[in-house]
Parts: sequence; C-alpha cells; structure tokens
Amino acid sequence: MPVTSMSHDGVRLHGVHHKCESDVAFVVGHGFTNNVRRPYVARVLARLARRAGVVAFDFRGHGRSEGRSTVGADEVHDIEAAVRTARSLGYSKVATIGFSMGASIVLRHAALGETRPDAVVSVSGPARWWSRETAPMRRVHWLLEQPHGKLAARALGVRLGGSWVQAPESPLEVVGRITPTPLLIVHGDLDHYFSVEHARSLHRASSGHAELWIEPGMRHAESAATPDLVDRMAAWIAVNVEDEG
Repeated sequence: MPVTSMSHDGVRLHGVHHKCESDVAFVVGHGFTNNVRRPYVARVLARLARRAGVVAFDFRGHGRSEGRSTVGADEVHDIEAAVRTARSLGYSKVATIGFSMGASIVLRHAALGETRPDAVVSVSGPARWWSRETAPMRRVHWLLEQPHGKLAARALGVRLGGSWVQAPESPLEVVGRITPTPLLIVHGDLDHYFSVEHARSLHRASSGHAELWIEPGMRHAESAATPDLVDRMAAWIAVNVEDEG
C-alpha cells in the first residue's frame, strides 16, 4: 500500500508499505536512478515481504518523491523518515537494507542518524566518494559533473540538485561508529560498478565487527539480488535482531 512521510528537512517522500504481522520491518534504500516501482526493485521488496514488513521510499529526486537528489548526502534524512515511519506503523524492530547508493546511505544513517536501526545490511555499496575505477562509474560522474548531465539524469528518472559544497563523511569514515549494531556487508565478485575492495575496506574499517559476504558470480545491486540472496539476508536479519532483543 502507498505510504508518505516528510523528512526532517522538509522533503515529501512517497513509497510503499508491505504489511506483515511480524514485529520486524525492513526499511529498504534503492540505488541511484531507481525507485520502488522499478521491476527489479519491486521484486526484492516483494521477496523481503515474505519474511517481515517492508517500508521503502523513493529517495528525494527519484520516482514520486519530491526534492532533488544529493547522491547520498541529505538522503540520510530519507532513511531516518522511513525508520520512523516503520516504528509508527507498530514494528518494534527495524533493519535497514541499502543497495549501491542506498548502501552508502544506510551505513551513514546507522552511524549518524537520530533513530538507530536494529540491524544494517549494505549491498554493492561504495566505501568512498568519487570512485572512477569502472566505466559505469565514469558515466555516473559525467552525469554529475558535466553541464548537460542534469538533463541526461532527468531522462533516467533523477532530478539532480547542486554539487556538494562540502563532501559528507564517506561510508569508510563512519562505518566504525555503527558498532554495536549488527552489520552485514554484501558484495558481488563480478560487480561492475564498485570492486570487491570497497567491501573489504569497509569490513576492515569496522574492526571486524561487520560480517562480510563476497557473493560468487554476483554483479551489482538490486538487479543482481537473487531470491536466494534476499532470503539469506532476511534470515541473517532475523537472527541478529533476535540476538539484540
């Protein structure tokens, strides 16, 4: 069913709620240029909803949400709004799951947000900003930096905001602050956006707190998330939120 919320900084967010009798909710953050109605995103949400409630908003500047994308900086407020929404719907345990850009956002939220989740899963996420090591990421930076990039991004379904005045803390800089919240880092060994070293460096920066899954044959983010992987992540969350409670 549709759900809406207002972020702390005044952006109206639109998304979906898959209701479940479970006391656990998954708050899901999609990747750059995606939204909750994209078929492969919707498939992940529906699969997760077999295990628990699901709350997922389009990030600002994406899909039906208002505002403009800041590519991971202010979107921390969007995840905060989603976690608060899940709690207001009656879920006593909330886990955040982010894909690609969404992975960087859930990591930053778990370290810096006001309402801490009970568990965090980062899938196909970057450890640092301005990564240009792959052709897809060089194309993303063209969108962000070239004069015509905003027009091209709009054609892909994203309304971009201005450039960062000051770079926000990167996931690598803040991942150590997530402890003791349970943290799972998932990355495909064939990821064509971010190399496996991004996941390994995040794991090292967590000082061994995070659990690391390197998935053989997996490429990038939601489109590469198989039903088996989604089920295993959901099971990992179930065990870890029970341990916390």
